[in-house]
Amino acid sequence: MASTVWKGYITFGLITIPVRLYAAARTERISFNQIHGPCGSRIKQQTLCPRCDRVIERSELIKGYEISKDRYVIVNDEEIKSVAPPTSDNMEIHEFVRAEGIDPIYFDASYFMVPEEAGKKAYYLLFQTMKKSGFSAIAKITMHQREFTIVVRPHADGLLLHTMFYPEEVREIPEFRRDENIQVKPQEIALAEKLVEGLAADFEPSKYHDEYQGRLMQMIQAKDEGQGVTEEVPKHRAPVIDLMQALQKSLGELPRKPASKAEPTDISAPKKTVGKRPRAANG
Repeated sequence: MASTVWKGYITFGLITIPVRLYAAARTERISFNQIHGPCGSRIKQQTLCPRCDRVIERSELIKGYEISKDRYVIVNDEEIKSVAPPTSDNMEIHEFVRAEGIDPIYFDASYFMVPEEAGKKAYYLLFQTMKKSGFSAIAKITMHQREFTIVVRPHADGLLLHTMFYPEEVREIPEFRRDENIQVKPQEIALAEKLVEGLAADFEPSKYHDEYQGRLMQMIQAKDEGQGVTEEVPKHRAPVIDLMQALQKSLGELPRKPASKAEPTDISAPKKTVGKRPRAANG
């Protein structure tokens, strides 16, 4: 059973809906343990106090914030809870916006929003209204000792919640800018459009898999069975010199799309001949 990440209320005008949040996605990757090479044992990490020069237990740990070099302000859990904003158990919808108006660069983590039994009708009223109108909701929520701006949007079966980065968290990179000195020819754009059309398809998440993780597991299994490791040879990519030639060659290498299938012919029964009588057999 999935564990609850957050429990509280979402408010819509004077309507209050009790909900729970569950993580909608998580990263799956192969993890490696740290092994002591000479003996093959897994190492243990210990917490060491440099002043006392001894290993300490977790029960001895408290929270501290460094305000200057080696100077800390000590805080406890009760003090942290005392300054928690109202959004720690209540997210109030501040406004509704068009989904296409939100730049995906601001999206962080995703959560399923599930209603409690007492709030199901109000939840589905909000869900169906947002689905019909095409609006997403902007609100705030506090969890993991942080207040997030969030966007709530309708999905196939209910409401999804996405935490968002704040503008000051979105990095500005000087190298990420448009070079006004670069001019693209109309013929190049036309060929590039044909290439895009040739590769166009409906998005199907099930088609995509982490091949690197799969190869890692194959390598691990091969080593466990005493087999050799097959090295993957990376493809050498040369820089494009002639853009038009590269586009034309790319178009020529596009996979052929299957032709539309004709209606199947029923061959289970013999065809009837209209207007003609069968010719008598000789003999």
